[in-house]
Order: sequence, then structure tokens, then C-alpha cells
Amino acid sequence: MTNNEIPSLQKDGKVTILNQRNTTNIMNDLKLLFKANVLIANVLPVFAGFWLALHFTNASFTAHLDLFFLTIFGSTMVMAGALVLNNWYDVDIDTVMDRTKGRPTVTGNISLNAVLTIGIALSILGQILLLFTTVEAAIYSFVGWFTYVILYTMWSKRRYTINTVIGSVSGAVTPLIGWTAIAPGFQRVPLILFLILFIFQMPHTFAIAVKKYKEYKAAGVAMLPVVRGLAVTKRQMVIYIACLFPLPFFLTMLGNTFIVVATLLNVGWLVVSISGFFTKDDLKWAHVNFLYSVNYITILFLLMVIVTLPVFS
Repeated sequence: MTNNEIPSLQKDGKVTILNQRNTTNIMNDLKLLFKANVLIANVLPVFAGFWLALHFTNASFTAHLDLFFLTIFGSTMVMAGALVLNNWYDVDIDTVMDRTKGRPTVTGNISLNAVLTIGIALSILGQILLLFTTVEAAIYSFVGWFTYVILYTMWSKRRYTINTVIGSVSGAVTPLIGWTAIAPGFQRVPLILFLILFIFQMPHTFAIAVKKYKEYKAAGVAMLPVVRGLAVTKRQMVIYIACLFPLPFFLTMLGNTFIVVATLLNVGWLVVSISGFFTKDDLKWAHVNFLYSVNYITILFLLMVIVTLPVFS
């Protein structure tokens, strides 16, 4: 190796490191823009709804692979579009809140015009894909999108504590999208899945609002703890969690294992929630509630799929 080659190698190495950093930064920006964790969490109920519809109509999964991919990709694109549009509209709030200051809409790494274009394009393309499944699935998808983008993000979030109720509707329609790609939605199973997700999101969101109380207050977002206080929020959390108790018993067709596990999960969450009346550390209590809620809904919907696998059916 000559002396002339050494600088060249060093330069190439530096370029490689810079490219890796740029790639990492871009991936991180996209992850924040699409709210990756939220997006992934919403895909699971779509899949569960699709899977259960196949199970209860005795349909073959392999025979419906085309519908499966259209449903998953279409719904994911619509949800991603809604989340991106939420980032675009909420840039002023995100600038104030510590947990959102790293979003590319705030840092300027992605222009607001580009974000708006991405959000609209994904929303439209996703809806088109879902129209190739069933009109009903596309309708539920649009209801979720409209509720989240227009009624929640643009109308109620900054004005009314009912924003949490409105936002919960958008998340609750996800299993209906999956189910109606296969079968009509006005049936017991998909409606109970809707109710589980709708009710679950209330205490789940309240836990986040308590955790980020100061940030929401500084940003002027009308979350329940900010407007009505922690005592009211804790009482409502207990009430909503208690409302989850009867719902597994409307899904007896999923078997005793599901009912027992779901009930135990409900009992555990109620105990955690009630402990909030006796805690001296509200932030720690809210964090525990948040973690429990995330695991609660993940386990519940995975269990729905597991207990209906051919080996258990």
C-alpha cells in the first residue's frame, strides 16, 4: 500500500460513516413521522378481525391471500396517512411538547408541504386498495380516517375533553376493517371487538395524559387531567376498565381459555387503576397503567388468534 492510497481509504471510510448516519437519521425521521409504534399496534386488530372472520365463516386463509394483502396494506396506508396528517396539523403543539420535539415536522427535516402530500397520497392509495376488498371495509376505513383527522385532530383535540372519546372511535374500527373484508360487519364478534377497543382506549389515553400532564397543559390540549384534574380522571379510568368486564362473556365462542385470561387481565388492570387513589407518585402510577394497557390489548388480540388456530379449534 502506497502513501497515496491511505488518504483515499480514510476519505472513503468517512463517506461511508456519513452515509450510515444519514440513513439512520432518515429512518428515524420516517419512524417518527409515521408514529411507527402506534401504526403497528393498529395493524394487529385489523389482522385479528380478518382472521376471526375466516374462522367463523369456515373460509380458507390461503384461498384469501389476495384479500389479506389488500386489507393489510390498504388499511396500513390509510392509518399511516392519517397519522402523517396529524403530525402535519399538530406541528405547533409538537413544538411545545418535549416528547414530540424530535418529529421531522418540528425539526424541519421534512417540509410541511411534503408531509401534507405524503399524508394525502397514502390516505387515497390505501382507500383505493380497500375498495378492491369490499365497500364495507373501505367505509369503515374512511370512518376511522375521518374521525381521527377531521373530528379529532382538527376539531376537538384543542377544544373539548371529549376528544378522547372521538379519537377512540378511529382506533376501534380497525377490527371491523379486517372482518368486513370477508363477511358483513353487523355481527356479534366484530361489534364486541369494536367495543373492547373503544373502551380500552379511554383509560389507555388517560394514562398517557397523566404522564404528560405538564406538556399537554403547556400546549393547551384539552385532555381530561388538564381540564378536570387527576381525581376525575382516576375515577373515569376505573369506570371504563370496569365496563370491559362483561365483554369477554359475549365471545364464548372463543372458548373458556380466552374468557378466563381476558377476565384475569381485566381484574389486574382494575387493581392497578384503583391503586391510583392511594399512590403518592401519580407519574409512576400512570406509567404502570400505560404499560399494562399496551400489554393488555396486545395479549388480548393475539389470544383471539391463538385460540382459533386449527390446532386449538
